[in-house]
Amino acid sequence: MEFHPQPQPGTAKPWAFPAPERGTLPNGLTVLRCHRPGQQIVAVDVVLEAPLDTEPEGLDGVSTIMARAFTEGTDKHSAEEFAAELERCGATLDAHADHPGLRISLEVPVSRLPKGLALLADALRAPAFEDSEIKRLVRNRLDEIPHETANPARRAAKELYKQLFPAEARMSRPRQGSEETVANIDAAAVRAFYDAHVRPATATAVVVGDLEGADLDAMLGETLGEWTGNTAQPRSAAPVTADDTGRVFIVDRPGAVQTQLLIGRIGADRHDQVWPAQVLGTYCLGGTLTSRLDRVLREEKGYTYGVRAFGQVLRSASDGSGAAMLAISGSVDTPNTGPALDDLWKVLRTLAAEGLDDAERDVAVQNLVGVAPLRYETAAAVSSTLADQVEQELPDDFQAQLYRRLSETGTVEATAAVVNAFPEDRLVTVLVGDAEQIEEPVKALGIGEVTVVTG
Repeated sequence: MEFHPQPQPGTAKPWAFPAPERGTLPNGLTVLRCHRPGQQIVAVDVVLEAPLDTEPEGLDGVSTIMARAFTEGTDKHSAEEFAAELERCGATLDAHADHPGLRISLEVPVSRLPKGLALLADALRAPAFEDSEIKRLVRNRLDEIPHETANPARRAAKELYKQLFPAEARMSRPRQGSEETVANIDAAAVRAFYDAHVRPATATAVVVGDLEGADLDAMLGETLGEWTGNTAQPRSAAPVTADDTGRVFIVDRPGAVQTQLLIGRIGADRHDQVWPAQVLGTYCLGGTLTSRLDRVLREEKGYTYGVRAFGQVLRSASDGSGAAMLAISGSVDTPNTGPALDDLWKVLRTLAAEGLDDAERDVAVQNLVGVAPLRYETAAAVSSTLADQVEQELPDDFQAQLYRRLSETGTVEATAAVVNAFPEDRLVTVLVGDAEQIEEPVKALGIGEVTVVTG
């Protein structure tokens, strides 16, 4: 049998996160463009300054309904006609609202970019907000809420935010609204929110793809450049505050065979110098199948299919007043809820006492930095990250600098960051499971006062 020679790897090519070009249209719209050769599907993300804490009292969820209504017709097209026009040019248009603001995203073949941008501009410039469509979207949202409540992971997140943040803070309430507040939303409320917050002067458009030979300036001028609106004064948001006193809340689900766990607190936002070390240390703790939590709870003890630790930006501000959610999540079988939590806390205590080792740090750097070129293979991935940076008031080169700083972060620095991120006595724990079976074992652990809640 003749064997062909084994292929040899080529010379490694240097890689850096793409750097965008920044500009401004005459109507005040900020534009970030990024040429990515070979990316024939262009991604466009428009970031709107409409954070959830600007929703009127009693109308939580109006931002979500408005986001969904952007694809439900304009002054030129009905909802059905608008969907057909998107389909004809091979485009997709989505929008979603979150605490930092609202984002509307377009993906379209570069050959149909002018048409795609025109439809996006129509959606932003003159959405229909028909009464019938808004009523349908409200009904759909109300139908979703019971399903979210039945989902253990979603229910755990809802309880954690409720208990962690002050009752008057928007972050303490469901991001997409509750049954009571969504039921109050009508077309007039959506239109009023649109008029108050959607304007080019406070928006940013990110365009990423193969732009070779495309007269993007002309395209933007004829589409998004025709969008008009009032200017607005910069708004300042109140600092994010939370109570991370160690305590436990059990959301009772009688007969549940598993316990969903979510353990969290808030930490510094992405402007803080500790962010790269925190990312690296958190990855070592629970970022992958080979991390400490999985090694103990999954491989050694068999309590779970997986437990993850992560940091998720809630709101980021240039003055450092924002915050990130630092959390550990997973599920374990009901009889082992107490032992699993006991071992989880032992992992945290051991980490604080002994620290990470160099091998853990090296693997984490390889995984986080080494796979970055694959993560950003598509225009949509690059565009989304650039849009994140805009929302979080970060410099355009933040992501590129982050990978450099991750590579330079040492084991001691990563250890200090993750130990400070997850102190064993400053964690709010939410368990969704059978309270009758898990309450006493959890109380015996002494990790905080235990409260049982229903619903």
